[in-house]
Amino acid sequence: MGLESELSLPAHAALVEDLRALRRPGLANVRVLGLPALRAAAETCGLSTGPDDAPAGIENLLRQAVRRLGDQDALGRAAARTYGLVPGLRGATAFERRRAAAEVAGVSTETFRRRQEVQVVNQTAEAVLVLCHEQVRRRNAGAGATSSPAGGTGGTGGAVVPPGPVTVAMGDQRDDDAPPFTVETTVADAPTPFVLHVSPVDLLRDVDVIVSSENVYLEMSKTFWPTLSGTLRRACAVRDASGEIVDDVLVRELNAWVRRFGRPGLPVRPGTVAPTSSGAMAEQGVRRIYHAAVAVPLAGRDGYEVAPANIARAVREAFALARAERAAFDPPLRSICFPLMGSGRGGVSVGSSASWIGWAIHEELTRDPDWTVHLVVRNRATARAIADLPDL
Repeated sequence: MGLESELSLPAHAALVEDLRALRRPGLANVRVLGLPALRAAAETCGLSTGPDDAPAGIENLLRQAVRRLGDQDALGRAAARTYGLVPGLRGATAFERRRAAAEVAGVSTETFRRRQEVQVVNQTAEAVLVLCHEQVRRRNAGAGATSSPAGGTGGTGGAVVPPGPVTVAMGDQRDDDAPPFTVETTVADAPTPFVLHVSPVDLLRDVDVIVSSENVYLEMSKTFWPTLSGTLRRACAVRDASGEIVDDVLVRELNAWVRRFGRPGLPVRPGTVAPTSSGAMAEQGVRRIYHAAVAVPLAGRDGYEVAPANIARAVREAFALARAERAAFDPPLRSICFPLMGSGRGGVSVGSSASWIGWAIHEELTRDPDWTVHLVVRNRATARAIADLPDL
């Protein structure tokens, strides 16, 4: 049997159109509505087999999508009310559902209609797409598929590469869906081994501190986004027996830090690092999450800018914070793990991010070698771009 292509999934625009069409009549009228994109998405996710169970499949799909938006997040709660997914609103009128959603957002019904409702519809469509992509990848992985080649590492974008760059060994750059693995290598001639994890960050165990890359407003990614920030937010959240999030730990503690330092709605200096607990990841031996503010939103358009020097500053700040907190834990903090900060939407190449991180780590370990340092990347292609790997 051939592999299922993600190119055949419903388009975001088509999902938005269906979600707009569903908003006024509501779930009670799904059977009489066309909604071809939502029906296709429900079938892709294995929630529906055809016209007869399409209404139940679409409702289940929307519940999963809204859960992705965050049960404790205002956007997720507003989406649940917009589509009547909470008790008492399933058969409510469109106006009653909109009013309930507006109350969550803390705005008037008319303001919600013109502003927040557009975001609710668009982000619900994004969450549906994420569910579809995940299902396709699971099925393809089960069929023995291998993923497509990852993107190249690119150049340094004109940045001055600091002394002591990492060793680069370019090999076959395919992510072969192999299980996570860990190797020891050296970065920037560090005096102690550098532990490289080729793994999703939420699978890490027994690392005292994990650093998350954030924007300068210290706003974490949504739980449904496949970013490192979103993955950590999801992994650290506390859930009840049914799997619902009951405590969005990292966001709650990060918001408290922002309020404590008088920065609500204001940016912090790039390179600032804010600590939180590790929430549910404490069960995996992770004790702290450090949130490094390195991404500066671009003025007037979508995207971020990350200055490589701010990556190095964040590494230094993370070590300084870890040293300050070290003795407060029993046993003391000894290990810290960094991602390739800025190499996603920040536009910094993998090689440049690794070089700046490696250089800053080298400087820190020269002064204080009593740390085990880790780096986490998602796939072998990225790992081969920044370190010599054994033939595994």
